[in-house]
Amino acid sequence: MIEVRGLTKYYGDHAAIRQLDFDIAQGEVIGFLGLNGAGKTTTLKILSCILLPTAGTVIVDGVDALSNPHEIRKRIGFLPDTPPLYNEMTVGEYLTFAARVRGVARKQTASAVAAAEEKTGLTHKHRELVGRLSHGYRQRVGVAQALVHNPSLLILDEPTSGLDPLQIVEMRNLIKGLRGQHTLLISSHILAEISQTCDRLLVIQAGEIVRQGTEEQLASSMGTRVEVEIDLEAESPAVLEKLRALPQVCSVVVDPQQNNLVRLVVTTEGDHRPTVVSAIVAAGGRIMRVERGRARLERIFLELTKKKEGGDGKEGQLS
Repeated sequence: MIEVRGLTKYYGDHAAIRQLDFDIAQGEVIGFLGLNGAGKTTTLKILSCILLPTAGTVIVDGVDALSNPHEIRKRIGFLPDTPPLYNEMTVGEYLTFAARVRGVARKQTASAVAAAEEKTGLTHKHRELVGRLSHGYRQRVGVAQALVHNPSLLILDEPTSGLDPLQIVEMRNLIKGLRGQHTLLISSHILAEISQTCDRLLVIQAGEIVRQGTEEQLASSMGTRVEVEIDLEAESPAVLEKLRALPQVCSVVVDPQQNNLVRLVVTTEGDHRPTVVSAIVAAGGRIMRVERGRARLERIFLELTKKKEGGDGKEGQLS
């Protein structure tokens, strides 16, 4: 689907990105992570044919983005961090305009707009002015303009920016609904959303891809410690002894809970949930709940980004 090789962009003497290499397969949902100034936005704009690289190649569906950018734009939908909306237009008028700009045939425009509105939950907003919509619905319109021409690749830069918790859940469900219909590349600073939405991760730091893979692969390759919460029917000395004897286990903390449950917080080097669960069952423990620590991706990200110092002075803030 997408092949990126040696992608480099200089602004004067400053290299915003250097020698980026990565592939994205058809149908994948990829999370793109990095601190402010790491090079995410530059990369996304190059992939969207808004910027030209200084060096390197981008191939989308076998088409070279540098030699045929107009063809690439037909295959890509881009939601920038600030959606390019026209407040004086209705939702339907704006999406019709976006469809025509993207090359949708006049006879097919109405059906393309209707399909985009249906995918993004905007059908009932068709005749409302964009300027009167809530922030959540404006974000939906931004996504709709990116997919109105039915691109094979959707690039979403901070799609949940400024949304309240309910709107974030709605946007997450919207993105999940696009899975299988489009390949998605999503940049976000909300790591929990990336963890719940994406198949694989690209981590960029100081203009370089420092790691890529699934969350599990990143955790395993880094030896990142993983916390697992396990609720037991009752406390068992045999279970604690069995767990603490495992070489993969760093610590076991016992936290008595209500309803006569006992919660164990088990920290391991890497993700060893099957081993931990098997040990508990072998020791006669009755498991009521197992849940991976929710902050794992945050720990992976911070560990990766702190290993590479330097950059343009904007590091230290998520973007």
